[in-house]
Amino acid sequence: MVTQPSERIVVMSHHEESLVLPDDEYNRTLVSNVHPSNWVNPEPAGRYNIVVIGAGTAGLITAVIAASLGAKVALIEKHLMGGDCLNVGCVPSKAMIRAARAWADLRNAEEFGLHIPPGVKYDFGAAMARMRKLRARISHNDSIHRYTKLGVDVYIGNGCFTDGKTIQVEGPAGDRTLNFVKAAVCTGARASSLPISGLKEAGYLNNETVFSLTELPQRIGVIGAGPIGCELAQSFARFGSQVYLIEALHGVMPNEDRDAAEIVEQHMLRDGVKLLCCGKELTVEKTAGGKRLTVESHGQQYDVTVDEILVSAGRTPNVEGIGLEAVAVEFDKNGVKVNARLQTTNPRIFAAGDICSRYKFTHAADAMAQIVIQNALFPHPFGLGYASVESLIMPWCTFTEPEVAHVGMYEKDAREKGLEVETYTCKLDEVDRAILDGEEEGFARIHIQKGTDKIVGATIVAAHAGDMISEFSVLMKAGAGAKTLAGTIHPYPTQAEANKKVVNLWRKAHFTPWTKNILMKLFVWMRRV
Repeated sequence: MVTQPSERIVVMSHHEESLVLPDDEYNRTLVSNVHPSNWVNPEPAGRYNIVVIGAGTAGLITAVIAASLGAKVALIEKHLMGGDCLNVGCVPSKAMIRAARAWADLRNAEEFGLHIPPGVKYDFGAAMARMRKLRARISHNDSIHRYTKLGVDVYIGNGCFTDGKTIQVEGPAGDRTLNFVKAAVCTGARASSLPISGLKEAGYLNNETVFSLTELPQRIGVIGAGPIGCELAQSFARFGSQVYLIEALHGVMPNEDRDAAEIVEQHMLRDGVKLLCCGKELTVEKTAGGKRLTVESHGQQYDVTVDEILVSAGRTPNVEGIGLEAVAVEFDKNGVKVNARLQTTNPRIFAAGDICSRYKFTHAADAMAQIVIQNALFPHPFGLGYASVESLIMPWCTFTEPEVAHVGMYEKDAREKGLEVETYTCKLDEVDRAILDGEEEGFARIHIQKGTDKIVGATIVAAHAGDMISEFSVLMKAGAGAKTLAGTIHPYPTQAEANKKVVNLWRKAHFTPWTKNILMKLFVWMRRV
C-alpha cells in the first residue's frame, strides 16, 4: 500500500503542492538535489541566449550543451529536476525490474542445480528502498547545484510566456522576469487519465505514484498492456502479487510484431499474470474488500477485486499554464506543433521531448535537444544545413523478460511506403550462448531493401535485446549494410551472434544456384591446372 500521508516530503511550486513518498533519507537526498527547499532563484542576468522551460531530459541537455558552448542560459523547473526519467520513469522502473528479475531467477534456480530451502524471505520494502537509494545517488547528475556550476541559471517555479520576448517565473520567494533571444519548451508529458466508470472514486496509481509503494499489493489490476504496463505487470507478478492485466486490444504490446509480443506474453503468463485482453465495458467500484473491477474479455465476464489499480494507458503533453497562446505557439492534444527543425509556429521558440514527439523516450529527448541547440543557436540562412528530426534513427526497447527492441521500419511500414524488403529471422535456439543461458525463446529479425544490402529495420527479442539492437542502429546511421555486419567478427559465445547469423541468412539466400554452378566449374578447372 502507499505510505501514509503523514510520512511525506512536500515539494512546493508557486501554485501547487506535490509529495515525494516516503519521507526517508534517500528521498530527502533526492529532493535536496533536484528541488532544494532553501533554493533562492537568481536575479536575471540580462537577456538570455536561450531560456528553457522544463528540466527533464530534453531541457537538461538543451541547457547544459548551450552553456558549455558559451551561451547565457536560464532553466526553469516547477517540480523536480530530472523530470520523469529520474524521478518516476526510467531510473526507478529499471531498478524495480532488476529486483523482480532477481527474485524470479531465485525461484527458477532449480534448472541450474540450486535448490531453494523453504522459508526464504522476500522483502518488497527492501527492494523499493534499494531503488530509492540508487535514484538518490543518480540524482546528483541532474541536481540544481551541478547545473549551476556548469553555468546555467536555474529557476524553481512555474515559467509562463508573457510575450514574444519574456517569460515570467512565479517562484515561492517572488517572481522573476526573464528576457530571451530564443526559448525552448521542454515540459514533457504526464500519465493520461481514463474515463472509466468509478476509477477516480476508487483511487489508482500511475507511473508518478507507483514507485512510492513500500508494501507489496497482494492483488493488483494493471490497465494497459503497452510497454510500461507489461514491464510493471510482470515485475509485480514476480514479486508475488496476483496481477490482472487488462487491455482493450488483443494480446500485449499491440504495436510490436505479433510473434515478438506473443513470446513476451507467454513469459508473463508463466510468471502468473492473468491477461484479460480485448477488454470491454470495464468498470471500477470501491468496496469494503478492495477495488472491484468488472470487464468482459473474449466473451467472458470477469469480476475481480484488487488492492491497487495501476493505470498505464498513454501520455498527455503538458501544454497548460505556460502561456503558449500568448506567443502564438500552436498545440493540440498531441502536444506542441513543430517542424523538422523542432521550431514551433513561433520561429523564436523551439520544443523538444515528450511535449512534441511521438517517441516518448529519454534517448529521443536527448537527441531532439541537440537538434534544438543546432537550430536555435546556430541559425542557417534560407533553411540550408539545419539539423532535422527526420534524420533520426530511433531505437527503443521494452524491458520485459525477454526484452523486445526495435529500430527502423517494421515489415508493415515498408509495405505502406511501397518499399520492397526481404525479411530474415534467426531464432535464438540456434545461438549457442542463448541455449547455454536458458534464454532461447526469442529471435533477431532484419528487413533489407530488395536488390541492396541496406538494412531498413530490425527487431530483437532476447534477454539483452536492448544492448544488441545498437549494432543495427550504428549500421543504419553509418549507411553501412548487411555486408558490413556479415564481415564483422563477433566474440563467441555471445547472444549478439544472432545479429550476424540473421545477416548470414540473407547472404545465403543470395548465393544462387547460378553462382554455385559457376564456382563449381571454376573449381573443376583449378584441379586441372
